[in-house]
Amino acid sequence: MKIRGAVLEEIGRTRPFAQSQPMSISDLELDDPGPGEILVRIEAAGLCHSDLSVVDGNRVRPVPMLLGHESAGVVERIGDGVDDVTVGGRVVMTFLPRCGDCAGCATDGMVPCATGTAANNAGTLLGGGSRLQRSGATINHNLGVSGFATHAVVDRRSVVPVGDDVPPEVAAVLGCAVLTGGGAVLNAGRPGPGDAVMVLGLGGVGMAAILAALSLGGREVIGVDPVSEKLAVARDLGATAVYTPDEIVSLGVRAPIVIEAAGNARAFETAVSATAAGGKTITVGLPSPDARSSISPLTLVAEARTIIGSYLGSAVPARDIPIYEDLWRRGKLPVEKLISSTISLEDINQGMDELADGKAIRQVIMFD
Repeated sequence: MKIRGAVLEEIGRTRPFAQSQPMSISDLELDDPGPGEILVRIEAAGLCHSDLSVVDGNRVRPVPMLLGHESAGVVERIGDGVDDVTVGGRVVMTFLPRCGDCAGCATDGMVPCATGTAANNAGTLLGGGSRLQRSGATINHNLGVSGFATHAVVDRRSVVPVGDDVPPEVAAVLGCAVLTGGGAVLNAGRPGPGDAVMVLGLGGVGMAAILAALSLGGREVIGVDPVSEKLAVARDLGATAVYTPDEIVSLGVRAPIVIEAAGNARAFETAVSATAAGGKTITVGLPSPDARSSISPLTLVAEARTIIGSYLGSAVPARDIPIYEDLWRRGKLPVEKLISSTISLEDINQGMDELADGKAIRQVIMFD
């Protein structure tokens, strides 16, 4: 079938992206779903730093590639062997599917699926190969989703069904920002009763971590970011205190659970230094592969502290998305407040500039 989507033509084009146009809006051919796959009409897709990291070259992927991984839509067709989703039902895309058989899948989310990771790196679906072409040439998939398009064929293991009452923009954000930020708190951090939670880096993932910590109740929730407008948003969400990174250092503010969601080496160092004795530093950001940080191993030992790397919030999407869906439905996780703007597919390059400038929390592309 014919679809329309945003194809990354070349990695590392100079900014502003609105001028260099690393992504082109292209007409593409999409194969029918094969065994174990489904066809989804995309309703909404969020712009995430993981997308930006491919555009700017921090995460090298094969190009040309149809980008987008934080998406939601409606099932339009089902391949052979799929009997647990229904045509017409809404689904959330997840960018690290789990095969269920590898060593990573046996860790309850703490280690990524090896098979899913290999497929993502190769630009294929979990079952192998591409279902996308342009003028007869193969187009690579982004993280098994390729959600910056009107339609997508994905492996059944790359989606989680949600209720029809969940708005598509909320459903999309559940699939990455909430899975990652929420999981950093609930799965990796696991704060004890009354433990304060500090979040450094208040983009979509960091703000989702703020919401997840607030949903637990009965604790101080601290937001940290150099951008004053983001601190104001965190305060509006319910954060009990907000600081700039310099204020954290100068005032000596510390917490037993510290989430680093900024994705840069300096933020990681600040997060480690702000972790209280006996506490946990959870890092979910994706810095440049060349980034390096300097920390004191002695402090880790002397204060019995732990550093945890958490990919996708250490999530098992099929388990966790229904939890977040229920929290949203009960008013304890107001995900819609994370959406700073909605844009069209044609505005995607400019949207990446907004993301790189640190101005946006979550921009969401809405499809007709």
